[in-house]
Amino acid sequence: MARLFYSMAGEGRGHAARARTLVELLRPRHRITLFTPGDAHALLAPLYAGTDVEVVELPGLRFRYNRRQEVAFLKTGAAGARYLWNLNALVAGLRRRIDADAPDLAIVDFEPALPRAARASGLPFVSVSHQHFLVCCDLSALPFHLRAHARFMSLIVKGYYRGQRETVVSSFYFPPLKRGNGPVTQVGVLLRPAVRDARPRDAGHLLVYLRRFGGPRVLGALKACGLPVRVYGLGAAPPDGALQFLPVDDRQFLDDLAACRALVSTAGNQLVGEALYLGKPVFALPEPRNYEQYINAHFLKASGAGDWTDFHAVEAARLRGFLGRLDFYQARIDRGKLDGNHATLEAIGRNLNGKREEA
Repeated sequence: MARLFYSMAGEGRGHAARARTLVELLRPRHRITLFTPGDAHALLAPLYAGTDVEVVELPGLRFRYNRRQEVAFLKTGAAGARYLWNLNALVAGLRRRIDADAPDLAIVDFEPALPRAARASGLPFVSVSHQHFLVCCDLSALPFHLRAHARFMSLIVKGYYRGQRETVVSSFYFPPLKRGNGPVTQVGVLLRPAVRDARPRDAGHLLVYLRRFGGPRVLGALKACGLPVRVYGLGAAPPDGALQFLPVDDRQFLDDLAACRALVSTAGNQLVGEALYLGKPVFALPEPRNYEQYINAHFLKASGAGDWTDFHAVEAARLRGFLGRLDFYQARIDRGKLDGNHATLEAIGRNLNGKREEA
């Protein structure tokens, strides 16, 4: 039995969903300590309370938003500067944990502190993330403005960490890989057992996931789409016509996902990948100024499995047009490519040698 340290970003549900999947696959054979900030800690700490999986809260980076529901770059940058100011102390604390617990391998999902501590301690680590597609993939198929943003974001991704033994890129789309990035394994999304075991069906409703925001324009278009709509992410509230507002409940959300006719959501990689795996076309609404989500949305449309529009430009007619082409989108979903579990486990296994290197 090996000892594993696992850290992740805390923004949104995708990192936590990947971590939960890998933890459940690895915990029968290994001891795991999770280092989790923000949203990820709120989701995972209650699940593993009192179990053999230790969950440790970790400071993390996250986006800040303005009143227009857009990523606020100055506020986000200021918060990032405060994080960087304290990064050395955070790394020093993690080095003490590494020295005390002597883990065999670290797994990192786009979190900058643990890989720095691992490198300083001689602990090998593997990167398992979506964001490294920006570094490892050939994105020449993107429109010019998105290529420019991708080049800039790739510098940020490279700055998060380097020195991993292998990079596992988890995504619902598969651009060709570039050379010169060391060992890279391209896999589908990581799927929890509950997702893999779900039985897709059509109960006739539209499922909606909106992280933090849902302006009048978006809600108006949903209300006029012609289907009953179940909305998650905005909190419980009284129904509004066809709109039913539901509290966060992972089990109920998954049941609604398996039974929906289609999904309308922000363009996070994990949820889009889960929906496509269940055969559900996706209408994506990238968060304003979140260019990673715009790139995800571009590849979603290019795959033929869905469509997207700007968050502030949603129209009922566009949404009804999407719903009128569901057969077209469903025929272009390749479910066989979307399960990344086995390939990710293989990558971790071949890097887990059970022996730390000397610092």
